[in-house]
Amino acid sequence: MRLPGLRIYAIAYLIFLYAPIALLPLFAFNDGTIIAFPLRGFTLDWFAELLTLPPLHSAVKNSLIIAVSSSILATAFGIFAARASSRYEFPAKTGIMGLIMLPLVLPEIIVAVSLLVVLLGIGINLASWTVILGHVLICTPFSIAILNSAFLSLDKSLEEAAYDLGETKFSTFRLITLPLVMPGIISSLLISFTISLDEFIIAFFLSGAEPTLPVYIWSQLRFPAKVPVIMALGTILVVMSITLLAIAEYFRRRGIARTGGKDTGGFL
Repeated sequence: MRLPGLRIYAIAYLIFLYAPIALLPLFAFNDGTIIAFPLRGFTLDWFAELLTLPPLHSAVKNSLIIAVSSSILATAFGIFAARASSRYEFPAKTGIMGLIMLPLVLPEIIVAVSLLVVLLGIGINLASWTVILGHVLICTPFSIAILNSAFLSLDKSLEEAAYDLGETKFSTFRLITLPLVMPGIISSLLISFTISLDEFIIAFFLSGAEPTLPVYIWSQLRFPAKVPVIMALGTILVVMSITLLAIAEYFRRRGIARTGGKDTGGFL
């Protein structure tokens, strides 16, 4: 049964959602400094200007350090939590896992303000590591969701066979389990990296004197002359984010295929 109204709604929703993103490269390559139609001409000057902004380079460096650190820590915690929830039973398991996954449903502004109050209350100065703390908090649930699927897709008989052949739990995890769930781990790293790199609210509250790239972009929007440069930077970020998400989805599906599990849906 066809529903024309639903199809029209879906198309309108997609246009509303992705039209602003599609306009980014148009204005990023536009020769004019005013973001308006008609376009004046084609230029690469705004991309070239990105190479001449030391504050931008510093913000990119801070964001990369924070994103790499956050993705590694979140994935490490995700491995422990996903392994425990998928293979073991323990008291209050459902409640504990629910608390760990809570940042998925909490507004980021609430998380950011709460962390800010706690950190300042105990006398901790804001810096890059406080942003890492906040990003690990919000990235870990995503990592658990990805890795939990990877561990659940893994056939338990493979681990049991290793135990029967004399392997310890640690060696079985290192030699059997870890290689099989490695695509899920890579997917978790990429997703966590992308989330951390693009995250603004927590970084805005917790970055102190070391702004991240999204905070730098927000600060430059006050200056109309800087908007074309920001559009060029935004184009690069969109392309990079889509590429990382596509790679993450590829590894997620590859991991499910290797373990013989069922794909219940992904990111793309």
